[in-house]
Amino acid sequence: MLIGVPKEIHHDEHRVAVTPQSAERLLKLGHSVVVEAGAGGMANITDDAFREAGANVLPDGRAVWEQADLVLKVRPPEPHPTHGAHEAELLRPGGHIISFILPAQNPDLLQRLQARNATVLAMDAIPRISRAQKCDALSSMANIAGYRAVVEATALFGRFFGGQTTAAGSMAPAKVLVIGAGVAGLAAIGAAGRLGAVVRAFDTRLEVRQQIESLGAEFLELDFEEDGSGEGGYAKVMSPAFIEAEMDLFAHQAMEVDVIVTTALIPGKPAPKLITASMVQSMREGSVIVDLAAEQGGNCELTEPGEVVVRHGVSIIGHTDLPSRMAEQSSLLYANNVFHLVDELTSEADGSINVDMGDEMIRGATILMAGELTWPPPATKAPATAAPPPAAAGGQAGPEVEVKDKGLNDGIRSAITMLVGGAILYGIGLYAPASFMVHFTIFVLSCFVGWQVIWNVAPALHTPLMSVTNAISGIVVLGPLLMVSDSSLTVVVLATAAIVLATINIAGGFVVTQRMLQMFRTS
Repeated sequence: MLIGVPKEIHHDEHRVAVTPQSAERLLKLGHSVVVEAGAGGMANITDDAFREAGANVLPDGRAVWEQADLVLKVRPPEPHPTHGAHEAELLRPGGHIISFILPAQNPDLLQRLQARNATVLAMDAIPRISRAQKCDALSSMANIAGYRAVVEATALFGRFFGGQTTAAGSMAPAKVLVIGAGVAGLAAIGAAGRLGAVVRAFDTRLEVRQQIESLGAEFLELDFEEDGSGEGGYAKVMSPAFIEAEMDLFAHQAMEVDVIVTTALIPGKPAPKLITASMVQSMREGSVIVDLAAEQGGNCELTEPGEVVVRHGVSIIGHTDLPSRMAEQSSLLYANNVFHLVDELTSEADGSINVDMGDEMIRGATILMAGELTWPPPATKAPATAAPPPAAAGGQAGPEVEVKDKGLNDGIRSAITMLVGGAILYGIGLYAPASFMVHFTIFVLSCFVGWQVIWNVAPALHTPLMSVTNAISGIVVLGPLLMVSDSSLTVVVLATAAIVLATINIAGGFVVTQRMLQMFRTS
């Protein structure tokens, strides 16, 4: 299969859909790669780098479109400034394309692609499921946007982010408010925290509190019993009462903080207005607002998409190309996302494209299938629930009777288990020496306590808990160290084996613990 990579023509778009590294991986899958000359120039990737990776470089962009079986892009197709045609019309009939599509905002584009009988997969429609994380370009680009938002803010903020005490005087740290703790928000929190700022964050989803606090930020919580967790990892629309309380919180915070980073956005919907003109006016002169939702209208009422404006002494950054401002890094991550999707589509040995509509990830990303509109995908079916049992005689509900019976049965089983265990211990005690019984009783109790401790821990915590437990349990190495010099060969062999196993416990436990801790740290 021939994969084509045209040069991006969107204004201020510097990314490229394939890098030399991903081109090499595509070639190993058995595909051929052709790249338009200069496609990676703005991302510091030369044509020679593509040639060294094994890709062909063509000076004519039209030829890339017309020859390729599969076109890989970043931005949605748009009118080409030099070819005198829309990019969708350059795609070969029945061709395939993978890029950001934004189907809800581009109905005209979908019609053009339908006319070419195209099969279209949108990187912005990848479902938020565990298996699809390797293809999740929205998250990888949001991570860069959040980091870059803080970089842009530091460029316009007139002071240090971190506090300092010098002979010339003391400087208080900047106060940063991040609204929205998705991927972009968490990246902004981490970047601002590393610069020494005092960071506060707000999100309607209560489950992100631990993520915010793990990055050293303060979680701002409303005294309001409503959770904003929605489908696909995005926040849902809140009640009017909650929104009123939320806006009051933002109004008070605007008067205190120096920098506000807003990230509230649901793909395909206008950005909610969270920062009003009066809030901007209440901020101190020299403050900065970075609006990551600018492309969809912005979270701030005074945001100008694509522009940096100063209103009431406050700089409002409305850049819509934040990932593109780090084009080299963005291209590397995006190319990896695209490669994984292509790998899923071409798993057959012959290298042909197989759009498996039975695959949840592929189905969710597919916008057009051979010219047929397949977007939006059907909603994921919720697991069926069992019908409640009929009411029991006497008006007693069946489920309640079942719960009571279950509790009674569990109690009986526990009593029988304890009686049997006690009888076994008593039987052993009749014949075993007293010293053995002391050690055996401690062994049995430790097994029981250990089982209960592990059983009552959430599965998500098993790995860090067991790694620490293994490291601590390595203290048993003291026993075999004392016994290794025994005169009995059997004892020496067993003691040596015990030392080896205990050492593995100690070293492995600490290594795994360190890796778990690194997950909550930023480089």
